[in-house]
Amino acid sequence: MVGTTVTRPRDRLGRPLAPGDTAAVAGLDPDLTLDDAQAWAMTVEFIDQGLPFHAHEVCEMRWRQCPDATRLTWQALAQWGAALTHEARGYPDRAARVAAKALVTMAAASSIPEPVDIERVRESCRVLIP
Repeated sequence: MVGTTVTRPRDRLGRPLAPGDTAAVAGLDPDLTLDDAQAWAMTVEFIDQGLPFHAHEVCEMRWRQCPDATRLTWQALAQWGAALTHEARGYPDRAARVAAKALVTMAAASSIPEPVDIERVRESCRVLIP
């Protein structure tokens, strides 16, 4: 994948691994700079590949780099990725709590960046909440 490098060995769901473990999946380059469109494209790619932790990391990275106007949106997207990660790891209660938090954060966001499909995110969060 473009813009990835192994910084800390982790499995597909972001759990730490021992150095040299062959199950390690490439992580994000910590010096990577992304705009909204690039971050959203990478997020969707990671979600579609079953790598929700990596999607969370992309959104968290963008959250730290974005203008103030979209900060809450990227925070909510990072929470969404965390919720999907908990679900994939087999923790539905944690997933539901974080998904609910993501929905609250999204509702407080005043600006949604153009490429972000916020309805996809909202629906995905709703599915995680019983």
